[in-house]
Amino acid sequence: MQRTRFYLVRHGQVEGYQEKRYNGQSNVALTELGQEQSDRVSACLSATALDAVYSSDLGRSRYCAGLIAEGHGLAVVAEQALREINFGDWEGRTWVELQKAYPQDWQRRLQDLTNYQVPGGESLQQAADRIRPMIRRILEKHPGGDVALVAHGGVNRIILLDAIGAALEQAFSLEQDYGCLNIIDYLDGGHSVVRLLNGTAHLKR
Repeated sequence: MQRTRFYLVRHGQVEGYQEKRYNGQSNVALTELGQEQSDRVSACLSATALDAVYSSDLGRSRYCAGLIAEGHGLAVVAEQALREINFGDWEGRTWVELQKAYPQDWQRRLQDLTNYQVPGGESLQQAADRIRPMIRRILEKHPGGDVALVAHGGVNRIILLDAIGAALEQAFSLEQDYGCLNIIDYLDGGHSVVRLLNGTAHLKR
């Protein structure tokens, strides 16, 4: 049975991570640890034969993707469709700030994670509607291949939920640590198997 394998990575730790801030589609810098995590992911995949390296076009993901691609003599294919969820008016603001400034909207989002649209941004469903076609295109372009894809916590959760056939409302039932590695096999007939979820063994010192 033919399979196409995705090595799905989350970018490294970003500045301001400890404040629980919605970065969304804003470009934020990696911390020193975030850069080190990117190095470790790249080293982890160094002996893996890859046919392509895809990435969100945001800098925090492209940095890690660039390291992986360089080690394989490949160029990064950066796609806007793989950007993090657009948090609109909430971007750059902490959870604490938002709960004070938008108490009703905050509750509405908690009550309908899938369909609630952040002011000026997009809902989880809208994000999925742009990410899913891109995943299908990558699969169609690399049948039977091995592909690295570096993206974001929200993007990765959408991809993983689809792989296991779970609803978007279960997004926060899956953890995605900074610099983590997931492995998904897409099989003939539309079946998929998650071989590794939120793997962090490569990050241990």
